[in-house]
Amino acid sequence: MYLKSLVASATMVLSGSVVAENPLFSHVFTADPAAMVDGDTVWLYTGHDEAPNNDVFFEMHDWLAFSSKDMINWQEHGPIMKATDFQWATGHAWASHMIESQGKYWFYTTVRHDDTKPGFAVGVAVSDSPKGPFKDALGKALITNDMTTQTENDWDDIDPAAFIDDDGQAYLFFGNLVPKYVKLKSNMVELDGPIMPIDLPNFTEAAWVHKRKKQYYLSYACFFPEKICYATSDSIHGPWKYQGILNEMAGNTETNHQSIIEFGGRSYFIYHTGAVAPQGDQPSGGRFRRSVAIDRLYYKRDGRLKRVVMTSEGIQSK
Repeated sequence: MYLKSLVASATMVLSGSVVAENPLFSHVFTADPAAMVDGDTVWLYTGHDEAPNNDVFFEMHDWLAFSSKDMINWQEHGPIMKATDFQWATGHAWASHMIESQGKYWFYTTVRHDDTKPGFAVGVAVSDSPKGPFKDALGKALITNDMTTQTENDWDDIDPAAFIDDDGQAYLFFGNLVPKYVKLKSNMVELDGPIMPIDLPNFTEAAWVHKRKKQYYLSYACFFPEKICYATSDSIHGPWKYQGILNEMAGNTETNHQSIIEFGGRSYFIYHTGAVAPQGDQPSGGRFRRSVAIDRLYYKRDGRLKRVVMTSEGIQSK
């Protein structure tokens, strides 16, 4: 099923420009995108929806990786890791985030812990290459459900998103219903201080932090069904000023999950939608069968973000 050496995206020509259609991939369901720029290449890491229908729940066993040098044509690298590669986990390959530090690639993931520490947990894997192979970097979970008490949910420590500030200090943002963050030690596998809650309105999940000039941006899934909201701050430690809705509900699914990158002098908003049409043996998308899409992101003169316009045409080459 995985065509590892072939271009995996659908492209078309429109008015002389090469365009990547949304969603990006029609042969496999992808969700919870986390993009990373590494030199001249964008790496896109996604969850892998395999639910047999759209009426029960998520079924996710592994994580997928794609790479591109132009944001139009994508090379597929197949599953890079399974949830059960963490020996302490029982499964559920939920949202993840990749970041490079000190020449290694750190993969922070959401999985369900075994009965020794019930609930969802954050694990971390490491590789010398962005395409793997990855191995458990710690031999145990980095964050477990018993470490936070803000909610009674056993899934309140999901959706890790790493961020390294200009001074080299790394942080991990995560959470469901209550957003949280914590400093990481330079080895990237130990917490460096207490887990701190963040004051954000209407927070659901999917925290993502990026920085432009001296401004910090914290975007996240808000409300339910989910939209994407965002807040800004002059400090990574807040306080965060709520700036409103950035992206409306994605088609045919109650969830959304975003990543924001700058590549080649342009900013991009990467998200998922359930609106992919059936093709061949591939069934239609939906709430538990989602697909990644990309559209442009624009800033206003005062630094605030313009509302993202979701398109079926996708982005076009320069």
